[in-house]
Amino acid sequence: MKARVHMLVSGEVQGVFFRSRTKYKAEQLGVKGWIRNLPDGRVESVLEGEADAVNSLVDFCRQGSRGALVKNVDLTWEDFVGEFGEFEIKY
Repeated sequence: MKARVHMLVSGEVQGVFFRSRTKYKAEQLGVKGWIRNLPDGRVESVLEGEADAVNSLVDFCRQGSRGALVKNVDLTWEDFVGEFGEFEIKY
């Protein structure tokens, strides 16, 4: 089953390789989408792929990269669209 989630991660998640580690993990899991820093210090992403893979990436983001301190993860589950060909970091 395919899944899509819009995710907002708050805490100490910028400047600690959170985006690059998430991209690496997404590529390992076959998850597509994007991730970016927000001006308010949060990290935003949209993830699409097999439901198990998307859930695994969400679990990874709940822990964060080494040096990150994740305080909260807000998830909005959406209908799968299949619009992404890869996982990218947006600037």
